[in-house]
Amino acid sequence: MKSRFILFAAPVLAAAHLAAQNTNIPYGSNPAAGKYYDIRGFRMYCETYGNGPPLLLIHGNNGSIGSFAHNIPYFAKKYRVIAADSRAQGRSTDNSDALTFEMMADDEAALLDALHAHSAYVIGWSDGGINGLLLAMRHPEKVIKLAVTGANLRPDASAFAPGVWQDAKTAYDAGKDRPRKTDKEKNDWKLFLLDWNQPHIALAGLRSIRCPSLVICGDHDLISIDHTVKIFQNIPEGALWVVPQSGHATLVEHADEFNRVVDDFFSKPFRGGH
Repeated sequence: MKSRFILFAAPVLAAAHLAAQNTNIPYGSNPAAGKYYDIRGFRMYCETYGNGPPLLLIHGNNGSIGSFAHNIPYFAKKYRVIAADSRAQGRSTDNSDALTFEMMADDEAALLDALHAHSAYVIGWSDGGINGLLLAMRHPEKVIKLAVTGANLRPDASAFAPGVWQDAKTAYDAGKDRPRKTDKEKNDWKLFLLDWNQPHIALAGLRSIRCPSLVICGDHDLISIDHTVKIFQNIPEGALWVVPQSGHATLVEHADEFNRVVDDFFSKPFRGGH
């Protein structure tokens, strides 16, 4: 029987240290580090920092590279950090009518190929966590180790904390018949529908993930703890970290602790085994 481990971090007050981590570098708008790549029919904007083994960062819905401003400085000290704007978000363009998480996971794999990175460590937040899980499922050779925070497997109420799905339904009902004239309005609705209708990841799919994977949520996350535990339980080499006194933004609200714990998970041998 394979042993597993669960991490429950002590509460930390990271705010005093954020200023030291968050430099004046304009992450997400840094021409010294940024470049566009032609990826699977769209232009994907990417910034790279540091040297070492590749580390891919995947942001959440309607986010950007700037979402990782509190994390890039830490990880760039020992990794080659690859941070990109997902399609239809940030500076990355996309003219398609609809999005899927599978499409975006394939984008990330193609980006690694374009950067001549055979494989990478991966951190995904929220929708980026979903993309990370699918990347590990669809392109297992690309992921060395995985850390996902605030990810869900399905778009129904059972995946979320009380009230979250109901609020989304109210927004959907209010917006479904509203005319959208500008490109931004159309794009924002496309991103909303992505989370309203998706993902659809079976537990059996998680069992195909072969890389060690740290599954994270806040104890006051948008995603329910029970749902997060199910993700952890179905990844063969899974570990769980429920971050106390944290909402959905674990990697911002507890940046120092998040950076250290994830780096330790990446750096040390996985403690599971048969």
